[in-house]
Amino acid sequence: MMTSYVNLKIWLLNFVTLFSMFTMSHGIRAKAFRVRAVNLGGWLVTEGWMKPSLFDGIPNKDFLDGTGLQFKSVTTQKYLCAESGGGTIIVANRSAASGWETFSLWRLNESTFRFRVFNKQFVGLDGINVVAVSNISTDSLTFHVVKESDNSNRVRIKASNGFFLQAKTEDLVTADVSEVNGWGDDDPSVFVMKIGKRMQGEFQVTHGYGPTKAAQVMKEHWSTFIVEHDFKFIASNGLNAVRIPIGWWIASDPTPPAPYVGGSLNALDNAFLWAQKYKLKIILDLHAAPGSQNGFEHSSSRDGSQEWGKTDETIQQTVQVIDFLTTRYARSPSLYAVELINEPLSPGVTLEALNKYYKAGYEAVRKHSSTAYVVLSNRLGSSNPKELFPLANGLWKSVIDVHYYNLFQDVFNDMTVQQNIDFINNNRSTELTFVTTSNGPLTFVGEWVAEWQVSGATKEDYQRFARAQLDVYGRATFGWAYWAFKNVNNHWSLEWMIKNEGINVVAVSNTWIHSATFHIVKESDNSSRVRINACNGYFLQAKTEEEVTTDVSGMSGWEEDDPTVFVRCKVAKKNSKSQTVMGPQ
Repeated sequence: MMTSYVNLKIWLLNFVTLFSMFTMSHGIRAKAFRVRAVNLGGWLVTEGWMKPSLFDGIPNKDFLDGTGLQFKSVTTQKYLCAESGGGTIIVANRSAASGWETFSLWRLNESTFRFRVFNKQFVGLDGINVVAVSNISTDSLTFHVVKESDNSNRVRIKASNGFFLQAKTEDLVTADVSEVNGWGDDDPSVFVMKIGKRMQGEFQVTHGYGPTKAAQVMKEHWSTFIVEHDFKFIASNGLNAVRIPIGWWIASDPTPPAPYVGGSLNALDNAFLWAQKYKLKIILDLHAAPGSQNGFEHSSSRDGSQEWGKTDETIQQTVQVIDFLTTRYARSPSLYAVELINEPLSPGVTLEALNKYYKAGYEAVRKHSSTAYVVLSNRLGSSNPKELFPLANGLWKSVIDVHYYNLFQDVFNDMTVQQNIDFINNNRSTELTFVTTSNGPLTFVGEWVAEWQVSGATKEDYQRFARAQLDVYGRATFGWAYWAFKNVNNHWSLEWMIKNEGINVVAVSNTWIHSATFHIVKESDNSSRVRINACNGYFLQAKTEEEVTTDVSGMSGWEEDDPTVFVRCKVAKKNSKSQTVMGPQ
């Protein structure tokens, strides 16, 4: 009888433990903490559009890796084209320029390049004929683009064999002329060049400067773009976390593979120290994976190619990065979550490859941490926002990351202010509800912004748009993160929005679980004089009539000029309950 009782007790304990684990991973957490975060984008993974000045010192900065060049023959009046997108000859017979007519640069130095075509072959020669048949870069020719002195759009293309390319006919492009004179419209070696695309990511900035100068430039950027004061500002304005995009090369710091340079790991170490000091949580976001998971500059693609996940090697290399990061930071009280990869792009990244990686990446996190949440980013371009649920449902403390922008799609081009706001309240609300379940993974709106395609919008319009998103995305069971904290484009900068547009990320929720908690600290001999101590350890202070912050600690005294001191007043009763109003003294 006693044995049966003991066995029953053990069984019940095991059941309760398993049930607790299940509800923690698949339901809304019991504790009242939801992420109100900002992305520290453009810091440890370069995005040139966020800080264009970072590229200003690069020699010949118009010709960076991934720049797409289009060449129109002055004699045929047609564009050079990789026939069939690559794998055969180069012709000069296209009236308009698109993908097949665009040649992506691989920069070797400021004046020497390789050309890569649509289907990823490199331009070379078959005898004197210009072709694009090799997939191996070192088998290809290198080229110099020679500009006319007084017209940078008129160029010649000089191959490494010393000959210039010329469009002899629409169907025959050769490299067999070495002596050229003038820039006449009857010269088949002259082309009018257009830049069809640009890329300004980590690969471009480091390769563009070269190893010595890049090390200097990036060290300066990392030490000034985000600093300790920024963490204090973030904590004092109602945010409780930061999402930090990082690149795979950080795991090889201080000697990452070329063209990357060391130093970003030290900056990340500082971020963890600052986060702990100001009581902020950190979500580590692997924004750039080996080979690029989406072909975008923000995943450090060299030329728009998307190679991640096509081989087991890239998956295993990425798992090793996750293992390195969680080994290093698992003991930090600030580590709250690890996002295994950002915005993998469908169909280049298959669901099979992504699930394989997510399983291995999850295990790498769990090997070092049982408490960190593991964030799984949905694929861009997928038609099924719940495609990760079969996997995520079996993972403890898993989170699905969705990104919502009223941008990048034609449907938003002509929307009015109210139509954008209605889209948030209706469409986005429905989308978020669809992926939010009581027994599934938590939901995280990991990127959103108060920017749109509306021209002439007022400050009030932007405030309404931001508040609508804060209200809807505040229902995400894990939380949200604004993109980004700093950006030269004002409305993409939450710092600028808070300082200039009056965006308040605190007083926006109708749900108590989303709110902060406070302690009322009374003056010992005057109970009507109080301070308000927020859960982040800082006191509220009325800096001005329109700016109330939580960014001061260690207060003493109760002087009349102290902006942290308030007078507590009793007001009229409502429903038989007295209310208390706080006002500056």
